[in-house]
Amino acid sequence: MGVEKVEKRKWLVINYNLPTEPSRLRVAAWRRLKKLGAVNIQQSMWVLPHNDHNYSALHTISQEIESNNGEALLMQCVFFDQKHEQKVISYFNNVRDEEYKELIDKCEDYFKELEKEIAIEKFTFAELEEEEEELNKLLSWYAKIETRDMFYSSQRDCAKEKLDQAKKAFANYSDMVFKYNNK
Repeated sequence: MGVEKVEKRKWLVINYNLPTEPSRLRVAAWRRLKKLGAVNIQQSMWVLPHNDHNYSALHTISQEIESNNGEALLMQCVFFDQKHEQKVISYFNNVRDEEYKELIDKCEDYFKELEKEIAIEKFTFAELEEEEEELNKLLSWYAKIETRDMFYSSQRDCAKEKLDQAKKAFANYSDMVFKYNNK
């Protein structure tokens, strides 16, 4: 009987250095990596699960770094020890949880804003459009976080629930505006 070989998850790692000036190059690389959902596990070492999309994005980032007088190393790896992989996954989830918590806070602000408009009976179409725009920003923000949430962080469901409440609150406000303007 042979030992059954378990396929290990593959990871992508990018490590880079850029000149200190101009700082916009370092900021641009950092922003692209954050937007992609990568987590920083060491000084300039960023990790993502291996897939074609992540590889393509990291390859582009590494080319941009090198074209700006920087150095980039793009690697594929596996963790030898499961506990190390779990530690990195927890980094991913912690970052996503923070993003979701910030979104949840913004949903709470949205509820307060709607309550204020209702209290002062500001039932204008212009205000309705503004509130709809804010709701769409929240929905778009959630979609971006959810895309980066590769390991289903603990705050995902709570954020989704808050967004559902925001949609209901907006629908309620929309009904009020309609009724007020169609007396």
